Amino acid sequence: MVHGTVASGFEPVRERFDRCFTELGETGAGFAAIAGGRVVADLWGGDGWERDSIVQVFSVSKPMAAFCVLILADRGELALDDRVAFHWPEFAAAGKEAVTVRQLLCHQAGMVALRAPQPQEVLLDWDRLCALLAAEAPWFEPGSGHAEQAIFYGHLCGELVRRVDGRSLGTFWREEVARPWRLEFAFGLDGHEQARALDLVGEIPAHDGELYELATANPPGAHDLEFVNGAAWRAAEIPAINGHGSARGVARFFAGLLGGGELDGVRLVSAESVARMSAGELTAVDPLLDEEVTWGFGVWVDDDGYGMGGLGGALAMTDPDLGLAYAYLTRRMGTHERAEAMDAAVRAALG
Repeated sequence: MVHGTVASGFEPVRERFDRCFTELGETGAGFAAIAGGRVVADLWGGDGWERDSIVQVFSVSKPMAAFCVLILADRGELALDDRVAFHWPEFAAAGKEAVTVRQLLCHQAGMVALRAPQPQEVLLDWDRLCALLAAEAPWFEPGSGHAEQAIFYGHLCGELVRRVDGRSLGTFWREEVARPWRLEFAFGLDGHEQARALDLVGEIPAHDGELYELATANPPGAHDLEFVNGAAWRAAEIPAINGHGSARGVARFFAGLLGGGELDGVRLVSAESVARMSAGELTAVDPLLDEEVTWGFGVWVDDDGYGMGGLGGALAMTDPDLGLAYAYLTRRMGTHERAEAMDAAVRAALG
């Protein structure tokens, strides 16, 4: 059932991956880890999972969206303390005129949810959704706290990229990041990529909370696997959640962050920019998640490093102290128990 390779000394990582299937109910997954600049694990297995398979990763997409904005900042095409409305004038509506790029990147802009009910098709209409976000009043005073912009983070980053650069976030990502770093990861899949994409299966775990429901179910569809597995969803750019990739591709992206913005000799941003991305802007209770979080730019930050988890079980992390970057991706919706088991296994192998 399990395919792929591990480096010498990492055999327990392969054994732990196999036990995700035999003990934790996994049915299809990939795991890749890069440590000390070398690939120490590249594993996949389960129902329909081939070496070139890709899968939706939900919020693990957010660091990629943030990185596109960071590239523009690194090039001097915008500044982190610019007002978003300087580049996107319509965004100044309803009390958002002072919101900064920095606040937008670290979930302090207050753009948690849309108040007026919207139909499902709005999720697939970039211009309409961005117009709604521009008109929406913030849910709290920007800069006074944070709350994950669960569904809309990618549109906020992406429209900023489009206003400054002219390209959509998906196109910018492909041309400026995925291609030079050779990453198997994309927003807005083409026909070849759609053929490689695996359907998600199972049941998305429930999350209590009125704000969470407002933020993730309007417009409806993000938790509907039949909709999410459809061609229209996969072709659309919904960069907060619908990035598709392989564990190998996601791990390589995080290895690029671990390298201070450089991967395989190709530098995309300065080490200082990556340090700003991963430093953490605020530690406070996130009312959407109902727990204390330290948000950086598209990543959470904790004692083990920084990274991002995705609804249903995906997880990608970078630990600078260990020189480790890894990704666990799954097609079976569930908890993060499987990814946490792989986290423990690869850390143990590193000693």
